[in-house]
Amino acid sequence: MAPSNTSSTDGGSTPARTLAPDTPGGAAGQAAPGTHPVDEMLPPAKLFTTGLQHVAAMYAGVVAPPLIVGAAVGLSPADLALLISASLFTAGLATLLQTLGVWRIGARMPFVNGVSFAGVAPMVAIAREQGSDNALPVIFGAVIVAGVLCFLAAPYFCKLIRFFPPVVQGTVITLIGVSLLPVAVNWARGGSPSAPGYGSVRAVGLAAITLVAVVLGNRLLRGFWQRLSLLLGLAVGTLIAFPLGLADFGAVQDAQVFSLPSPFHFGAPRFDVAAIASMCIVMVVSMTESTADMLALGRIVDREADEPVLAAGLRADGLATALSPVFNGFAASAFAQNIGLVALTRIRSRFVVAAGGGILVLLGLFPVLGSVVSVVPQPVLGGAGIVLFGTVAASGIRTLAEAGMDSGGNTILVSVSLGVGIVPIAVPTFYDAFPEAVRTLMHSGISAGCVTAVLLNLLFHHVGAARRARSGQASGATVSTATPS
Repeated sequence: MAPSNTSSTDGGSTPARTLAPDTPGGAAGQAAPGTHPVDEMLPPAKLFTTGLQHVAAMYAGVVAPPLIVGAAVGLSPADLALLISASLFTAGLATLLQTLGVWRIGARMPFVNGVSFAGVAPMVAIAREQGSDNALPVIFGAVIVAGVLCFLAAPYFCKLIRFFPPVVQGTVITLIGVSLLPVAVNWARGGSPSAPGYGSVRAVGLAAITLVAVVLGNRLLRGFWQRLSLLLGLAVGTLIAFPLGLADFGAVQDAQVFSLPSPFHFGAPRFDVAAIASMCIVMVVSMTESTADMLALGRIVDREADEPVLAAGLRADGLATALSPVFNGFAASAFAQNIGLVALTRIRSRFVVAAGGGILVLLGLFPVLGSVVSVVPQPVLGGAGIVLFGTVAASGIRTLAEAGMDSGGNTILVSVSLGVGIVPIAVPTFYDAFPEAVRTLMHSGISAGCVTAVLLNLLFHHVGAARRARSGQASGATVSTATPS
């Protein structure tokens, strides 16, 4: 990936040169003159296949929260299927809003939105407290209020961008990849300890075959087919899974063909103060992660995620979250794994991700289509996930290399932030004895590391002598620039 700007050669008197919008290397490597690769429109067939890759990368993450919450509430199989379809449908709408945008809503970047996993634990706790009959209406009421909070706070929250210099961005991007890798490893073993053959040689071997297929596809194929290496790897892994007994079409046979979303199917929303407070904390954590994800994506696609872009993206998160419960969905947030797919395939067109959003809407309306996607076994997703999530971590390391690690303060910032962020990844139960608000914030390695990096950046670069030193350097640069050559 080419850097977004380059240093001038005349001692700083010339502004940094921004990457030309017609630089080749976009979705098809042939961006039209004057069109940034992010805004490039691909032919319909390429839009569909590349959009399907994004759906394959995020599908398991979208259906997992409703499965967990539905089981906690004690839903029947029919209602559980409806909850999953609703999550797919609302994730698709949220992604379309984020990529295409309306007014000042939507980042208009290849940014995937789906069901936020950060809210699973609080929602399960609400289900235990409220009972099966009241749980979902109370959860939906809390999600609506949290979404409105996010929408209203977006223009103020995005001003925190000045506390996200490249050293903080690189640290958070690295943590995004590292925190997702255990998810891929669990998928490689089978996804759940209750799954048949969990952790078996067959499951891990299937993940390894998929991983090799993705790597070889990326190495041996060329052009557009190279960019489909992930989808091709998933197809190879799934085909091999059938004779191994790790995949079947039973779910397809039992699925409904078509189902319209029924507004407030589980009852009108109810507003409980404790539940609202819990979900608002979750929303602040999600906003922090979304901000970090947008900054990461901006570096990958060579389009800066500045304050207006961040505000528009957070508004889309908030609006989608507030509207999702109407169609029986949950809070919407960024899906970091898809950032890895953008980096891996180098397809930067936001319309590709919009096509993925459209596919998600169809999967929600046609449950039989969603069941076809669910045929892909968890070990196959795990093999592909190792490539995807490792790519995100590699992007973070590259950002850190560009940030300049010769400063002692930056070295401490990165080392401590990575350490704090890896704690809940290495020991998920580390914060179990802490208050719920602390658990919600620190249970995610991304949010824990992000908050630590921001605080250390304040300490080393914005407080006291460090701030005065930076002001002096800025003044010196101004005088130097103003001096005639």
